Amino acid sequence: MLTIGFDAKRIVRNGTGLGSYGRTLVNDIARLSPSLRLRLYAPDQGRDDLRSQITATPNLKFCYPKNCSMPFDKAIWRSSGIVKDLKKDGIQVYHGLSGELPMGIRKSGVRSVVTIHDLIFLRHPEFYHWLDTKIYAWKFRRTLKEADHIIAISECTKRDIMEYGHINDDRISVIYQSFSPRFTIAPDTKQQEQIRMNYGLPRRFILNVGTIERRKNILLVAKALKDLPDDLSLVIIGRQTSYTNEVHDYVNTHGLNQRVYFLHGVPDDHLPSLYAQAEAFVYPSVYEGFGIPIIEAISSGLPVVACSGSCLEEAGGPDSIYVAPDDVVGMVSAISQVLKGASGREERIERSREYIRRFEGNDVASQVLEVYRKLV
Repeated sequence: MLTIGFDAKRIVRNGTGLGSYGRTLVNDIARLSPSLRLRLYAPDQGRDDLRSQITATPNLKFCYPKNCSMPFDKAIWRSSGIVKDLKKDGIQVYHGLSGELPMGIRKSGVRSVVTIHDLIFLRHPEFYHWLDTKIYAWKFRRTLKEADHIIAISECTKRDIMEYGHINDDRISVIYQSFSPRFTIAPDTKQQEQIRMNYGLPRRFILNVGTIERRKNILLVAKALKDLPDDLSLVIIGRQTSYTNEVHDYVNTHGLNQRVYFLHGVPDDHLPSLYAQAEAFVYPSVYEGFGIPIIEAISSGLPVVACSGSCLEEAGGPDSIYVAPDDVVGMVSAISQVLKGASGREERIERSREYIRRFEGNDVASQVLEVYRKLV
């Protein structure tokens, strides 16, 4: 029986992004191969609501460090001390789900896989504090030395790994992210209406989901909004950063206060209802490793407008519409083409739904399991 360990820090701490990736993958693997022993290594229990999203099965268990009550102790355990626990627990393959592996794992004899989601800190360092860029770059190069195999979540990320890591492509497998099946199930009308009232949302809106930061470029959509129908609003869901103030300033200056809604701290289980009520999804990010919100939106029955230049075309497929990250006129035109009543809108949605079938859970889990088996 194969025993697999996972870095579960993001699983228990991150509501979206890396956390969603880990929870979906682990649940799919547990369901697909119940004979495997799965061990999730986290520095602490994290958030109850996130940890509970891992389906309880007999073959799966969370593992925490002993005598590590302080944040520094937990960080040291995750970066190196965990290796002793992996050997003691008989772990045969350890999977770093968020771009990191502990120091010394290669010498320990435990085989290792790491998923690298993006190298934006190297491709676009202008979006990061200079010190963070140095730390992330050091961790990336250290992880490449430890990893037996690398999973890239897109062809775009694979190209970046090869360019910045100077490694051959035979060490890298491209395995796309999966998405939660809850986005394929339409929430009931009563639930949707309740959530609409809770947030005070308009009847007609386009939606964006993601941290409100400069790289995500949501100001582009705000600028396009003034040239779109007056009854159309923009709903932005995500964590605030200093860039949020810049977007607020633009909205206030241009009289768009009544048409732009900022929602922060939205519970994960509210997202399907919010997707279901939107008219279209916009994702104007300058650069991404993949773009899972695009998949969630398409799964929810929405047409998508995104930006070109990274991997978003891989996520959204040929029937989503892409514009340059600085093209306001192009964004206006693209959104106009996906609003209700636009010619070909429904066909575009159906073809996009067919395209994202390649990202369904068991297919992704099967590919990851094949990587594990080849290593042992």
